[in-house]
Amino acid sequence: MTVHGKMEIDFEIKAPADKFHDVFSCRPHHISNISPDKVQGVDLHDGNWGKAGSIICWSYTHDGETKVAKEVIEAIDDEKNSTTFRVIEGDLMKLYKNFVFIVQATSKEGGGSIAHWTLEYEKLSEEVTEPYSLLQLGVHLSKDIDLHLMEQAQAQA
Repeated sequence: MTVHGKMEIDFEIKAPADKFHDVFSCRPHHISNISPDKVQGVDLHDGNWGKAGSIICWSYTHDGETKVAKEVIEAIDDEKNSTTFRVIEGDLMKLYKNFVFIVQATSKEGGGSIAHWTLEYEKLSEEVTEPYSLLQLGVHLSKDIDLHLMEQAQAQA
């Protein structure tokens, strides 16, 4: 068993890639209104919303427990619709030495997008299980955001 790991998943969403990306890159503090059962709050601790180097703190529910994660936004790539978050404090640091989330959306021909989540991590020990449920949390959160964006688009039409 290895202590370094990487997990990825792709799935379809209906929302445009740039709109989906904007939620994670510039408006993560809106996610608690979009998906309150999964994310209870996202607070800015340092920097500015939508800027690499900013530090944000997530209060979220994972595996039925309320948890926190302080993250630095390492990179925002508006051309690739990608945002990279590195966890620097919080519950995940009890199990992992390093943990990085990358959320990206790519436009599909004919409409909609492909959402792509990447989790890169280094476990503190071989006994730590792979973060499958955390990857699934990202998928479910993304689907909530997709539904919200599509409802917004219909309301504006």
